[in-house]
Amino acid sequence: MITTLSQAPDSIVLEPGQSLRTCVDAGTWLQVAEGRVRLVSPPGWFGGTVFMSETALDEGDVHRLTHGGWIEVSALTSAHLRVHAPKVSPVSAYSEARPVMRFVRLLTGW
Repeated sequence: MITTLSQAPDSIVLEPGQSLRTCVDAGTWLQVAEGRVRLVSPPGWFGGTVFMSETALDEGDVHRLTHGGWIEVSALTSAHLRVHAPKVSPVSAYSEARPVMRFVRLLTGW
């Protein structure tokens, strides 16, 4: 089963076989508090080709996403993840706290 959220929650709990697709900003950190997961990074360009990398993360691992976009986290075992969004200054929070979400709203007309 795959769940899709437009904004990543602070904490994610998944059972084996469950997946979550969510949108994150550049600089977001994922911390695996329990279990083992497979992370598919946001799409990127390399030499004119779109690619996505897969990373297996074990309990205690921390992964920083260098660019924002849609990720997919799949539980290989029962898993608990913590999502640490980048700090936002009050000035940018006023205009738009989540640049990726502003882009999603532009695309969807939301």
